Amino acid sequence: MNQNSSERTWPTVHLRHGEADRIQAGHPWIYSRNISKITHDPSDGAVVQVRDHRRRFLGLGFYHSGSKLQVRLISRSKVSVDTEFFRQRIQTALDWRQRHLGSRACYRLVNSESDGLSGLVVDRYGDVLVVQTSSFGMDQRLDMIVEALREVVDPLAILERNNSTGRKMEGLPERHSVLYSKEGSDVGSKVGVEMNTLSWEIDVEQGHKTAVYLDQYENYQRVADLAARMDAPRVLDCFTFMGGFALHCAKEGASSVIAIDQSEEALQTAAASAERNGLADKCEWVHGNVFDWLKQQTSRSDEGEKAALFDLIILDPPSFTRNRSSIPDALRGYKEIHLRAMRLLKPDGVLVTFCCSHHIDALTFEGTVLSAASDNRCVLRRVETYGQPVDHPIVPTIPESEYLKGFAYQRMEL
Repeated sequence: MNQNSSERTWPTVHLRHGEADRIQAGHPWIYSRNISKITHDPSDGAVVQVRDHRRRFLGLGFYHSGSKLQVRLISRSKVSVDTEFFRQRIQTALDWRQRHLGSRACYRLVNSESDGLSGLVVDRYGDVLVVQTSSFGMDQRLDMIVEALREVVDPLAILERNNSTGRKMEGLPERHSVLYSKEGSDVGSKVGVEMNTLSWEIDVEQGHKTAVYLDQYENYQRVADLAARMDAPRVLDCFTFMGGFALHCAKEGASSVIAIDQSEEALQTAAASAERNGLADKCEWVHGNVFDWLKQQTSRSDEGEKAALFDLIILDPPSFTRNRSSIPDALRGYKEIHLRAMRLLKPDGVLVTFCCSHHIDALTFEGTVLSAASDNRCVLRRVETYGQPVDHPIVPTIPESEYLKGFAYQRMEL
């Protein structure tokens, strides 16, 4: 990549003494507290060069004066941040996915920091791409990103679903729009794709994140494989969203599935997918609060009534914590749902549980599950461990890139 502008045109961000080690190790985030001085008064979104306290060059990044996260590094070399820059980064990301995922139709094409493009997420649903820009600098260069995506992927359409909390922190407005549509194509809000053994119709204008949770793609099938090894299990899927775990388990031999979520729109999409795959007779979709539903079911046994028991229970809640200060409340929430869920689990049954907050590590999360088991006087045997798929890569020196963890436990009959 050619450098079209001289180094002097880049304003310089100088780091405080002792602040460079984390950046040199690979972390791209520079906070205001890390900075000693800034030269040439850069405009928001501008490319700046970052140097340590000895003036050694560390990389280039996007600057934003109004954010606590003032610089996001995007290159460790002196390059021109133009359409060709994005084309090369996106091509590298695509090559990685194709090498490891083959011809899979749905995957995360660009995963922000772990693909060297902090503040950019691109998800692929067949021939449709959905983009999110959560940093000021990336948002300013959306036209370059769209052009690069057209060159590398040649999609039918590129949409933006820019409603993330990260944008609010950057002072960016919410936007939903069609960024590109190939001439002659008729792409609506519903996109039909194949996911594992199921046919899905995904509404790319609704739902969470860019539409669905692609980070659970492989775990959907792994949990369904557990169900297939059981004898026509009765399944409870909590926080089902669009029915990912519920439908996969129904497909792989569950006798019945009860799936619960607060989003009526998501449940309508799940029900339509059940019809599409011939699974409607196995699935019951419950619109409601999972905590309230579990409390109601377990209260029956407290009052001497017979509670419905399940062979397989799946807990896949949204993140309970957005920052470190809320970790204690989050852990209490996790313990509560596990206490309730275990009381509905048959002896020898399996509990599958996930946590998607990077603030809570796997050891702490498992400790909360085991504490709930102890309070229920039951012993759990771990049978599987889950994490992120290859299209959500983890960079160990960026702890925030590792967030999804999960376990499957058998309730031992002793």
